[in-house]
Amino acid sequence: MSLEDYERHFDSLNSDLGGGSVVSERSASGTFNGEEEKLHYIPIRILGRGAFGEATLYRRTEDNSLVVWKEVDLNSLSDKERRDVMNEISILSILEHNNIIAYFNHFMDKNSLLIELEYCNGKKIQCEDIKTLNIFLTKTDLIKLGDYGLAKKLDSEFSMAETFVGTPYYMSPELCQGAKYNFKSDIWAVGCVLFEVLTLTRTFDATNPLNLCVKIVQGNWTMEVNSDVYSSALIKLVYECLDQDPAKRPTAEQILDQPFISCFRQELEERVLLILNKHLSSMTETPVAVVTTRSREAYFWGGGKFTPQKLDTFKGGSSAQHVCAGESHFAVVTVEKELYTWANVACGADFTACVTDEDQMYMFGSDYYGCIGVEGDLGMEILEPVLLEFFEERPVRQVSCGDNHVVVLTQSGDIFSWGCGEYGRLGLECEDDFSSPMQVEIPKGATISSVSCGSDGTFYLTDTGKVLACGNNEFNKLGLSQGISGIKNHPGEVLGYIYRTEKKRHQLSRFKIQVIAPGKTHTAAIDERGRLITFGCNKFGQLGVKDFKKHQSVQVLVGPFGGKIVTKVSCGDGFTIAATEDNHIFAWGNAGNGRLGMPADKRFGSEVCPAMPRPIFGSLHHVPDLSCRGWHTIIIMG
Repeated sequence: MSLEDYERHFDSLNSDLGGGSVVSERSASGTFNGEEEKLHYIPIRILGRGAFGEATLYRRTEDNSLVVWKEVDLNSLSDKERRDVMNEISILSILEHNNIIAYFNHFMDKNSLLIELEYCNGKKIQCEDIKTLNIFLTKTDLIKLGDYGLAKKLDSEFSMAETFVGTPYYMSPELCQGAKYNFKSDIWAVGCVLFEVLTLTRTFDATNPLNLCVKIVQGNWTMEVNSDVYSSALIKLVYECLDQDPAKRPTAEQILDQPFISCFRQELEERVLLILNKHLSSMTETPVAVVTTRSREAYFWGGGKFTPQKLDTFKGGSSAQHVCAGESHFAVVTVEKELYTWANVACGADFTACVTDEDQMYMFGSDYYGCIGVEGDLGMEILEPVLLEFFEERPVRQVSCGDNHVVVLTQSGDIFSWGCGEYGRLGLECEDDFSSPMQVEIPKGATISSVSCGSDGTFYLTDTGKVLACGNNEFNKLGLSQGISGIKNHPGEVLGYIYRTEKKRHQLSRFKIQVIAPGKTHTAAIDERGRLITFGCNKFGQLGVKDFKKHQSVQVLVGPFGGKIVTKVSCGDGFTIAATEDNHIFAWGNAGNGRLGMPADKRFGSEVCPAMPRPIFGSLHHVPDLSCRGWHTIIIMG
């Protein structure tokens, strides 16, 4: 973009801010009124406040990814401040670089301007506010430079800006003296940042702005860089950047050409690309952005709690994203990624497995059956998360836990299991226990998309909706009907590959399964059409088919689910909880000890076991996630 193009772009922004929505050259086709479009973003919390607005964390509803929007109240700004805001949008809209947070989108919401940040750099931009607080380190160790509210676009490296801007501690001598300045003021700020990193102290410090400016002009920095710790070449570069004469300071290109930097430059750039490619591969095309204030809340019931209990811990910035229930504990993943330690979590009877958003595996809890996966080296009780080094070179996609076993699906599609091997639940063609991950052999041609563990069995779901199952098939809870040729049905060693076409006698072969939810004695599944399917024990009416009879085949639930699409389901000990797309929540089966979330005086006590799914909660609720185990349920409602 030429300087003339930039000025025309700047003028268009100026006129737009004065009377309507903001239109940028990059996103003119995407400009919209915030009250007319479909909602796509949910606010989480304010991350901080800057010179012109608030930086707020938002969740994109399409893929649950987190983005930061800078929100500016235009009514509270002076004319100059409005120009500075327009300047930031203009700068961000023309820049693109892997290591700089930059403009992606913006829109008007009444009198607020919201700017979404993405990439920038390398277009003759003078930042004028380089400082440690504007340098960000992501969780993937990628450094990004942000906040361009003070940036200027210059038509040549010899152009001079004459406004007094910047953060005092990082201002160059020419700024302090009110002289004209150029790109070399940014190099001075780079020197200040390097000095801080090497000494952990400010380059210049004083009790008031006047004394600070005097020290900057005189070059009286707070201390010398320790030559016993850092190389002479690095120290020399710092002092060159802090030269009082702007002409003697190096350019950005000269800094990058320093031998101790250039020798690692290609390697560093390749690492940046690797990190970014991994991130971008999981992203989808971004829709037009609008904001809704819908919040999420977490509730639990069961274990003597007959009515849902709200968990006040998970609200606002710590909104629940994913939940999992164990026999005697719960695990919750929050949506805020600054504290978003785990991407996936699973609970066993008395241990917990976690996968980070960098695909690393951690475990903690009881190691009685070797479920921690460290071969008993750390004792019987692991009180803090332990990294499983086995998976450092095998990135983990998903983990699932039974009462006493663990199954992992890696990003490459391999399956590993360990823990208690009784009934063949590990899929290793034996009943031995293993205290470290063992690879499971999957039938040729099958590509596993997810794994789901029951109390003493395991399901493997393929990308085509077929099902593998191993473990205890008591009550036919694995869905492996008796008498089918080619499938073992010994309760201790069941490994069945259910073909949709070849095993026509098997009831599940008629469905393309999307979700499997195993319980203690029964299992529920959802197919691609959103139909709910149940099989296994029906002693308490947990299959939801209006009776308590034994059913060998799988059951498709109609009744209350007729015409509805089931989105979530989970099975506990003798009961089932399900949620539908139209925001209804249903419960049925054993109501003892509050399993169904209804008080005893509502005829849901231990003596009543409704065999027909009944709605719970008085109003409609969206359910992003739910989990049942034993007699407990934990659920997220939004």
